[in-house]
Amino acid sequence: MSCYYIIGVRMDNRIDNAVKFQEVLTKNGCKIKTRLGMHEVRDEDCSNDGLIVLQPCGNKEDVEGLVNELNRLEGITAKYIDLN
Repeated sequence: MSCYYIIGVRMDNRIDNAVKFQEVLTKNGCKIKTRLGMHEVRDEDCSNDGLIVLQPCGNKEDVEGLVNELNRLEGITAKYIDLN
């Protein structure tokens, strides 16, 4: 098992897509060591798009499976970097 992977996720329309995204993360919670979410915040409004950085742990097939599952969600684009 390795934790030397990073998954970058772009979420469009996070108000509508966050629930399904969170369901996938919860289902895979034991495989995710770190999660960092970022979105633009301004006085007048809050951005509806965001970036999420995940640090999964597992073998390459586990990580690829998570990325594929995320990419099946509407409004989600996920890519990973293998740092092994």
